[in-house]
Amino acid sequence: MANNLVILESPGKIGAVKSYLGSNYKVIASVGHVRDLPKSTLGIDIDNGFSAHYINIRGKGDLIKELKKEAKNADKIYLATDPDREGEAISWHLASVLGEYSNKAKRVSFNEITKSAVRDGIKHPRDIDMNIVNSQQARRILDRIVGYKISPILWKTVKSGLSAGRVQSVATKIIVEREQEINSFVPVEYWTISTELKGKNGKTVQAHFYGDTKKKIKIKNKKQVDEILSTIKNNRFNACEVKEGTKHRTPAPPFITSSLLQEASRRYNFQSQRTMKVAQELYEGINLGSEFNGTHGLITYMRTDSLRVSAEAQSNAKDFIISKYGKEYYPPKTRYYKSKGDAQDAHEAIRPSYLEFEPTKIKKALTPDQFKLYKLIWDRFIASQMASAEINTVIADFENKGYIFRSSGYSVKFPGYMAIYEESADETVKNTDDAFDPEKNAKIPEIQKGDNFIISSIEPKQHFTEPPLRYDEATLIDFFKEKGIGRPSTYTPTITVIISRGYVEREGRFLKPTPLGEVTTKIMNSYFTDIMDYKFTAHMEDMLDTIEHGNVSLEEVLSHFYNDFKVELDKAMDTLEKNDVEIPIEQTDIICEKCGKIMVIKNGKFGKFAACPDYPKCKNTKTLNKDGSIKEQPEAKIADFKCELCGSDMIIRQGKFGTFYACSNYPTCKFTKAKTRPTGIMCPKCGKEILEREGKSGKEFYSCSDYPECDFSVWDMPTHRKCPLCGDMLLKKKNKDIYICRNPKCNYKEKSNND
Repeated sequence: MANNLVILESPGKIGAVKSYLGSNYKVIASVGHVRDLPKSTLGIDIDNGFSAHYINIRGKGDLIKELKKEAKNADKIYLATDPDREGEAISWHLASVLGEYSNKAKRVSFNEITKSAVRDGIKHPRDIDMNIVNSQQARRILDRIVGYKISPILWKTVKSGLSAGRVQSVATKIIVEREQEINSFVPVEYWTISTELKGKNGKTVQAHFYGDTKKKIKIKNKKQVDEILSTIKNNRFNACEVKEGTKHRTPAPPFITSSLLQEASRRYNFQSQRTMKVAQELYEGINLGSEFNGTHGLITYMRTDSLRVSAEAQSNAKDFIISKYGKEYYPPKTRYYKSKGDAQDAHEAIRPSYLEFEPTKIKKALTPDQFKLYKLIWDRFIASQMASAEINTVIADFENKGYIFRSSGYSVKFPGYMAIYEESADETVKNTDDAFDPEKNAKIPEIQKGDNFIISSIEPKQHFTEPPLRYDEATLIDFFKEKGIGRPSTYTPTITVIISRGYVEREGRFLKPTPLGEVTTKIMNSYFTDIMDYKFTAHMEDMLDTIEHGNVSLEEVLSHFYNDFKVELDKAMDTLEKNDVEIPIEQTDIICEKCGKIMVIKNGKFGKFAACPDYPKCKNTKTLNKDGSIKEQPEAKIADFKCELCGSDMIIRQGKFGTFYACSNYPTCKFTKAKTRPTGIMCPKCGKEILEREGKSGKEFYSCSDYPECDFSVWDMPTHRKCPLCGDMLLKKKNKDIYICRNPKCNYKEKSNND
């Protein structure tokens, strides 16, 4: 019997893939990259064709040894990392670390984790595609050069620890420019007039000022309002025109990465990181229980900008729609959606892998977030294959002394795809044949041309134009997509980076630049105009695509970029000085009780805090709540033992990692002692003992005694047992007779035998 080794990227797929392939396949995971550029140096030989120096990632040594051991015993090796550039590069790195055993390795990929897709992938192995690998390498090298060459300039002139990025700097610029638009916005006055008209038979209709018999008019001031009101107040309205029609609304296409992130944000207020995490879980596989034969990947690959749908999926959708809704709900011709010109067609659109797994049927096996996102993807895909909706519309114009008031309404004649899914408001207008929006229209009574009406009530209102809204994640991603900035795999990481590095902060659901982000953007705009140019950034993305297609070499693209970049870099290094840049100081209304100065806002590792501006002479700080108020610190509790060094009282403190004891004579005496209990179980990462600790909330958790050198920690009780699916440690749920796997991407669970 052949001995086959399948190496996945994520351990979350192991259970499903293993069940599809059988006992003569060993399935293990690389858990992401195994090699990368070194952190301490540039790692790029610019003068030697931009060759990259890769090293094994720290902490992956034991995994690489295991991979080599399994590779040695295997007859065939299948590199089954994710089906994108990053996945292709990981397979290439895996082949490299396998060394002499790499000649047995072939590349396979699955667009969905289903039995047919996995088995078909194994049947059609191929060589690693170096064009795809070089496209990934080019992106990595570009980002490394920009980051490692510009960041030291920012350290020197602005603040140590800052970083620049090829895409992250542009993303920050977008948010800064929107803030500048908001700050420079000048409101403009305008008015509206709404009226309720009453007919002879008592029927009423709401109408709004439109214009005159020649054109639409925008009312700019109260003088115009008064002129209109004085003209119409004692006169009747005549229904001068009534237009009835039927509009056909076509469904939105199935999701791609950007549209899924936007819709999840609009409907559920999901941040992009949360959406992609849940989508990854649905793609990798969910244990649906014995009723549905265990673990299955529920959606196709979620990093895609292609609208293509396989013929098999379209056929299955047709059968489902006709059987559940009827023939009239399927369009005369199968729907095909055209992707934009810069879209990669390697993957399908995001769709459910199995139509038999209707969301309501498997709801109990899903978390609330998983159910919401799965149902959203399911409904959108089925709707995208359905017939158009038909909507009866009516527009009635009422004339009074040459002025026109208009009313519009609608009714659904045939729901079509709307029987299962309706787009959120801003998508409705995009996908409607006409710019009428049902959510802004209401049903109106039957009106005949020539009907007369009198004014029942009338209300003029003054308004002022409002500045554009700040970007939220959905609208920012929409801007990325529109301008060609980044690709599906980079949208979420880019937003995460600019927030985590303090260039942008959240204000509710909106994104706002920090003073640091504004200053950094100003420098980057002044000295690195190419990198900060939207068209240039989009062009670089196109060049990466060109490398993938084999039409240009990695070295050509990087050389062309670096020649111009070096000129800008040298100019910045020669002219930019520390005193050229000043970060605005954000003051509080808090008085430092130690020195009397007004405290200022600082950004720390764990968020904002108030600090004395006289640092380092005065080191007083205050922890702040989200609203900027001082966070009250609880009164310290005295422990029942004394300090082992000075004999002072020991007090119970809450730190980042839970409860500990500290000497009350701090900072003169810095003795501390962890509040722990030994377990007798060894850490799976480093082999040292695991200790039970008390967290901030008083809840116990378990972590390695060698912390912080070893970062192992779990909430549930560690055991000596190993997971039969992925080999990780089994944990016992507290107060429950259930064992679960420590690996969050492995769904293994079993009941305890109370042994």
